[in-house]
Amino acid sequence: MHQSSGRWRLGLVLSLLTVFLWGILPIALKVALQALDVYTVIWFRFLVSFGLLAIYLAARGQLPQLAQLRSSSGKLLAIATIFLGLNYLLFMQGLSLTSPANAEVIIQLSTLLLGFGGLVVFKEHYQPRQWLGVAVMVSGYVLFFHEQLTNLITGHDKYIFGSGLVMLGSLAWAIYALAQKQLLQSLSSAHIMLVIYGGCAFLFTPFASHQTVFTLSNLHLGMLLFCALNTLIAYGAFAESLEHWQASRVSAVIALTPIVTLISVATVSVVAPDLIPHEKMTLIGVVGAVLVVVGAMAIALEKNH
Repeated sequence: MHQSSGRWRLGLVLSLLTVFLWGILPIALKVALQALDVYTVIWFRFLVSFGLLAIYLAARGQLPQLAQLRSSSGKLLAIATIFLGLNYLLFMQGLSLTSPANAEVIIQLSTLLLGFGGLVVFKEHYQPRQWLGVAVMVSGYVLFFHEQLTNLITGHDKYIFGSGLVMLGSLAWAIYALAQKQLLQSLSSAHIMLVIYGGCAFLFTPFASHQTVFTLSNLHLGMLLFCALNTLIAYGAFAESLEHWQASRVSAVIALTPIVTLISVATVSVVAPDLIPHEKMTLIGVVGAVLVVVGAMAIALEKNH
């Protein structure tokens, strides 16, 4: 089993960078989906990420050798590629049918699944304070997303179906992340992501409307390019954080992502109300947000004994 390097501060910083980028991503995706279908957005994100990462590694003389890839677990690479592609597809299909805030609360099932997967697969363990942190974090989410959860229960069929797709996407992401961590035993995070980006771009190529990209307005093209760069940087940071920190700790920090999303949605809805509808934030929601932060930090920062 892969063992973390122990450089937890670096792991924390990389995790926080991932949180920020993933937190603002649903807004850009929602705007991009106004002009493009789901398959084209996913294909473009993976293709650009693959191209830029390949150029970067080639410039540094660090492209992976075929012998390296053959000596690695081909099955794990295939699992990581297929399940990350599934995560993108299910999340974006769900996002197109619901709202950014709703999609973000449901996708957080993935961080809990990753955390428990780290406990089971990699034999990590939580201290009593960390289990208390789990309880506080879950309680915070119940309060923070009270209105979104009410919408989910009373929503129309389209809304509920989209939420179900996001749930499946969270499971797919947790499987990808656990495979990714184990692959770090034989490959660098950059080499793993290069293979995954290339593999996913190849898988989505037959379904993408390639010519549509050249007809986009400046706004939608800008959002699409941002989504692609977000994929490259956020997943690079996430993959590297797993090299230096325990999966259960990384997952706890990633759980802060919806906070960033809701703040971002509120900001954008004021600056550009035509792009994203306003998401209401009640006092109960504020209390929930505080509990989520406290719980996540209790899990992430408790020292091992």
